[in-house]
Amino acid sequence: MTAPDMSRAHPVALPWPRAARSDRPPHMRVALAFVKHRVDLWLRFGRPVREVVLDRWRRVAVFAPGAICCRVRWAGNDRGAAIWQLMVLQAPTAFDDAQRVIGVVPGARILLLADGEQQVKLVLALVDAIEAAGMDASTVGVTYWRTVGDRLAARQPLPAYTAEQHAAYLALGALQ
Repeated sequence: MTAPDMSRAHPVALPWPRAARSDRPPHMRVALAFVKHRVDLWLRFGRPVREVVLDRWRRVAVFAPGAICCRVRWAGNDRGAAIWQLMVLQAPTAFDDAQRVIGVVPGARILLLADGEQQVKLVLALVDAIEAAGMDASTVGVTYWRTVGDRLAARQPLPAYTAEQHAAYLALGALQ
């Protein structure tokens, strides 16, 4: 009996992928811009770890994994507003999948998407109400933002966010 020829053996594939994704940056970078009467990409809320100014029109906000922010996109032309869009985004952690979003690297979890002037103004009014109640909108529960997004898509009334809900969400986070 002869030994098998190992020079032709194929390498064995490992059953598990790499433990950490080295190709994904650890922080989410959100591009922001302002050109008068043409483009306005801005943050309505969120706590960036840092902001990098690229030039007088552009900057980048950098968010830690798991952080939540709200980016508003407005674009205009000679006839007025052409695009109204609002997104509540969550920065992915090392093992989360991320959706591709223009101007967001490496991507984000989209918790809420509002398209059109009417929807954007409804969500901005909700954010104003949350902040008027003394709460930081970037600490509001992920499920609330998803619920608002679902209600927008179904054209249903938007739910209010109460101090009791906020306290329960923060207490749950403290337990985990």
